Amino acid sequence: MGKIMAAIGLMSGTSMDGIDVALLRTDGDALVERGPSAGYAYDPRFRDTLKQGLEDARSITSREQRPGSLAELEQELTLRHAEAVKSFIQNNNILPDDIDIIGFHGQTILHRPDDALTVQIGDGALLARETGIDVVYDMRANDMEHGGQGAPLIPAYHAALAHGAAATGALVAPVVFVNIGGISNLTFIGSDDGLIAYDSGPGNTLIDQWVEAHAGIPYDQGGMIASEGSVLPLLAERYLLNPFFSAHRRRSLDRNDFAPPEGKDANLEDGARTLAYVTAAAIIRSAGHLPTTPRTYIVCGGGRLNPVIMRDLESQAKTHGANVLAAEAIGFNGDSMEAEAWAYLAVRARYGLPLTYPGTTGVRQPVTGGKFAFHSAG
Repeated sequence: MGKIMAAIGLMSGTSMDGIDVALLRTDGDALVERGPSAGYAYDPRFRDTLKQGLEDARSITSREQRPGSLAELEQELTLRHAEAVKSFIQNNNILPDDIDIIGFHGQTILHRPDDALTVQIGDGALLARETGIDVVYDMRANDMEHGGQGAPLIPAYHAALAHGAAATGALVAPVVFVNIGGISNLTFIGSDDGLIAYDSGPGNTLIDQWVEAHAGIPYDQGGMIASEGSVLPLLAERYLLNPFFSAHRRRSLDRNDFAPPEGKDANLEDGARTLAYVTAAAIIRSAGHLPTTPRTYIVCGGGRLNPVIMRDLESQAKTHGANVLAAEAIGFNGDSMEAEAWAYLAVRARYGLPLTYPGTTGVRQPVTGGKFAFHSAG
């Protein structure tokens, strides 16, 4: 295996709330040493600009197109990531020369797996020039070019984490990592280290959209709104009867694949409560497509901070004999895990190792990915 690299991972997810930054030292294989992490929130104006970017992206038919505001948005997004890197290394007394590589996710503005089209805006060459550090970016596209869904990419990192935790006896197998971001996804790690992963349904996106539309706030902090409401069974079933859950083939989701309820469907509290239930139920329903019933669910992403979602998930998992743990319960960091994954994947890409597998994205064979931007070329 290659030498150990110091890598920074950058993640701006479907919730569009900010940039997560994390430092790893890794060989891109089994050795993972987790370092510091931080989050840098977007201001409301920039979040609105990103939302407009999603609208402008609807007309895209090829990965290179940047209609409307997107070219300008791509530059601003990249410069914000550069500032986050600079702040992060300064706050942690790191020099740019101490970092070997940056894994840059960018911002997904369009994801249409059925059309083999995924677009993440983010200028890797500009980021490399601004930070003085080599960058790996655009890590989903090669998977799609080889028949994959382009998501999820984090399972390779989940497997490395599970391998380390298994050595301590902390987990009962089979283990499923659940990431509840804007979209939820799960990674199943079998007893033979085989990987199966797919999107499991809406995560925080519907709740965020609902409370923003009806209460003018970006998300339901601590599940406080949902905790005042009741589950509306007919509304919940409307989501859970979506063909996505019963289809034989697993597919990755775009944040627009599930729409929030209409205002007439529920009051604020009942809508938030029902959508929290749907988030949990979608995970358990999607886990039904796995070859073996999971015994341990490890939950990361912002959704684990919503106690209403977590209680629903715990109660539903318990009926299947499974335990639910927040990532922190076994020493992981549920906020920075995706950013850590992007650091890990950058090192794997640098060494030409697979990022995706037939069991994770449906790609025809394990493939590496990513484009490289070397700061010296700037």
